[in-house]
Amino acid sequence: MTALITGAAGGIGRVLCAEFRKAGYRVIATDVSGAPAAACDHFVEADLKEVCRDEACLKRFVRQLNLPASGLTTLINNAAVQALNRTEKVSVQDWRDTLDVNLLAPFLLTQALLPDLEKAGGSVVNMGSVHATATKPGFVCYATSKAALVGLTRALAVDLGGRVRVNAINPAAVSTPMLRQGFEGKDAQFAVLGGMHPVGRIAEPEEIAQAVLFLASRNAAFVTGAAFDVDGGILSRLHDPD
Repeated sequence: MTALITGAAGGIGRVLCAEFRKAGYRVIATDVSGAPAAACDHFVEADLKEVCRDEACLKRFVRQLNLPASGLTTLINNAAVQALNRTEKVSVQDWRDTLDVNLLAPFLLTQALLPDLEKAGGSVVNMGSVHATATKPGFVCYATSKAALVGLTRALAVDLGGRVRVNAINPAAVSTPMLRQGFEGKDAQFAVLGGMHPVGRIAEPEEIAQAVLFLASRNAAFVTGAAFDVDGGILSRLHDPD
């Protein structure tokens, strides 16, 4: 079994690599950073914006993956750009960067790797977000891209039928180093964030990875076109004053 994980140097990406490797997968990791994920078998440094904008770069990237003859079991489109700005300050470049990495790259990689995915009877898991459904100020580009990614997931699942399964995971807040750094010295605010989730806390990266593992596994053989909310119940809750 072989898994390709994009955005592998991030908080969720590193845990995805570790959990898939523990589950017996050969892990191919990629990120714009030159620092490979600790738990991977092969690392390819790549800027997904360049991969989207240059066909030769895309072809070179696919060659560098060194995929086995048995094909690719799982493609996990985890990489994302979060350009946060209010409407009046959003630039055309914000849109281009966000949509290239968050939407176009998952499509182009699925398209380019389709023969390898079919060969292995594989699947694609796209990393969406609760922002695909409910968002907040400043997230115009990001929320739009994640809503479109969920739409892409469903469209690909229908278009590919029984050839390759395609699903999405929509996490709420996840305890990554980046998120915790943003709340450094703000324990009260962090507690409020956790309390907004009906389960009373935010997610651990391992919980997101386990959901991805399930969707990639044979146990989910009848699941395709799904957008799986791993959100601690936050999308089910109104935040009206008590």
